[in-house]
Amino acid sequence: MTRFIFITGGVVSSLGKGLCSASLGALLQARGYRVRLRKLDPYLNVDPGTMSPYQHGEVYVTDDGAETDLDLGHYERFTGVSSRGSDSVTTGRIYSNVIAKERRGDYLGGTVQVIPHVTDAIKEFIQADITDEDFVLCEIGGTVGDIESLPFLEAIRQLGNELGAERSLFMHLTLVPFISAAGELKTKPTQHSVKELLGLGIQPDILMCRIDRPLPSSDRRKIALFCNVREEAVIPAMDVDTIYRVPIAYHDEGLDTQVCKHFKLPTEQEPVLQRWSDIVENVCRPEGEVTIAVVGKYVQLKDAYKSLSEALEHGGIANRVKVKLDWIDSEIFEREDVVSHLEHVDGILVPGGFGERGAQGKILAAKFARERKVPYFGICFGMQMAVIEAARNIAGIEKASSTEFGPTPDAVVGLMTEWVKGNEVQKRTSETDKGGTMRLGAYPCALKPGSRVAEIYASPSITERHRHRYEVNINYRSQLEKTGLVFSGMSPDGVLPEIVEYPDHPWFVGVQFHPELKSKPFEPHPLFTSFIQAAVTQSRLV
Repeated sequence: MTRFIFITGGVVSSLGKGLCSASLGALLQARGYRVRLRKLDPYLNVDPGTMSPYQHGEVYVTDDGAETDLDLGHYERFTGVSSRGSDSVTTGRIYSNVIAKERRGDYLGGTVQVIPHVTDAIKEFIQADITDEDFVLCEIGGTVGDIESLPFLEAIRQLGNELGAERSLFMHLTLVPFISAAGELKTKPTQHSVKELLGLGIQPDILMCRIDRPLPSSDRRKIALFCNVREEAVIPAMDVDTIYRVPIAYHDEGLDTQVCKHFKLPTEQEPVLQRWSDIVENVCRPEGEVTIAVVGKYVQLKDAYKSLSEALEHGGIANRVKVKLDWIDSEIFEREDVVSHLEHVDGILVPGGFGERGAQGKILAAKFARERKVPYFGICFGMQMAVIEAARNIAGIEKASSTEFGPTPDAVVGLMTEWVKGNEVQKRTSETDKGGTMRLGAYPCALKPGSRVAEIYASPSITERHRHRYEVNINYRSQLEKTGLVFSGMSPDGVLPEIVEYPDHPWFVGVQFHPELKSKPFEPHPLFTSFIQAAVTQSRLV
C-alpha cells in the first residue's frame, strides 16, 4: 500500500522544502521503506528548460531526458533513487495535456474547468508510474497564498479526502523568525500561514518550523494550540553547519517518528543513520583544504550550479578535504589579467552555459590551466571552450569558433542536427523550438583503453546525462589530436566526441555530459573524486 505525503510551504520562499522532502525520504529509507519523491511546480512553463538560470537556478536532467527543478537533485543525492520525467510536473504541462484532450474531444463536449478537469489531471500525475513504493513524497512548489498554486492545493486536498488519513499526510514548512529589536521569536507568521492553508481545506498533520535557534517549549505549545496540531508534531527545523546533517537533525527532533505514528507504523526500531554520520564527520573534520576556481557566467546565483557545487563537495568528502570554491565571472577575464585571479587556485572548473557572453573568458581560463599545468575540468560548454582554445592556440586554426556564436569558417563546435537515441534518429534544425529539443538524458560513451578517464572510471564504457545542442566537430579530430589533445571518449558509433584530455598534463579533462548530476555524498562521482585528488597534489606543489 503506497502512502502519500504532501509537503507545502508558507510565509516566504526558499525555506528549504526540497531539502526537507529529501531528508524525510532519506529517514524513511533508513527505516527500510521504499520511497519516491515528486515535485509539482506552479509556473506556466512546460518545464524549466527555457528559463534563465537567474530566474530558476539549475535545470536538473533525469536519465530519461526530462528537464526538471533542481529539487529533484536533492531527492536523488539524499535517497539514491533515480528520478524520472514522471516525478516532475508544472502547471504548463498540466494545462497542455488538458487542452490537448479538449482538442481531441476527450471530454465529450463538456465544459472544461479547473475543477474537476485540471485537478483530476494533477491527481493522475501524483498517482502515476508507481510500482512498489511504500511512500510517495510530493512537494508543492511556491508558497501557500500564491494564486498559481491553488489548483495544486485543491488537488491534494481532494486526494487527501479520497485516500483517507491512513494513506495521506500533510506537512507544512513555515518560518519562525527572531525579531532582534523585540528580542524574541514570533509565531504569528506560522499561525497566519496555517490559517491560509485551513482556508483552502487542508489541515496540516505536521508543522516544520524553520528557525535559527532552539524553539522554546512555550512557543511550541503556542504553535500547536493555535494551529490545531499536536505539540509533538511541531518539529523545529534549525539551521545546521552542513546540509548532510539535516536528516540526523530531523530524526533527533522526531520527524520520522511522527510520520510513522500518523500511519500507525512501528517506531521501536531506530533508523540506520551511520552513513550520514560518516559524511558529516568527513565534511566537518577535513584533513586539508583545496581551492577550486569555478569560472562561469551565472556565478551571481549559486543555485545555477547547485549540483556542481555539491559534486565538488562530494569529491572533497572522498579525499577528506574541504573544497573552497572561488566563484569567478568569466567576463572579468576580458577586462583583467587572468593570472591575478587564477595563480592561487589548486584547480579550475569551467561549467556548462549558453551563448557567447563570457565565452572568451572561459577560453582564457582553459589556456591558463593548460600552460600552467593546473588541474582543469571542463563540463559541456567548458569542454567546447577547451577544444576551441587548442584549435586556436596550438593547431593554428585562428578562426576556430562555435556556430552558437554566429557564422564561422571553422566551426570546431557546431549545432547537432542528428543523433541516435535508443532505436530512433533524432533530428534538429536551427528553427526547431527551444524547449525540450536538446540532446537530453543518459547516453552511452565508449572510453579509449589506457586513457586517464578509462582509468578513473575503471570501465571500458559509461553512461552519463547530457543537456546540449552543440557538439565538437569530429571533422577536426585529426588536427586537434596532433596538438596532443586526445579524444578519449566517443559515442558508440564513433561520431560524437564525449571526452577530451591531455595525457601529458597533471589533470586536464573535458566532458560533453554533466557528471555532477549523478554524484551523491555517499557515492561521489569518480571524475570529481579524481579532480579533487589532483587539486590536493597541486596544492602541495604550490
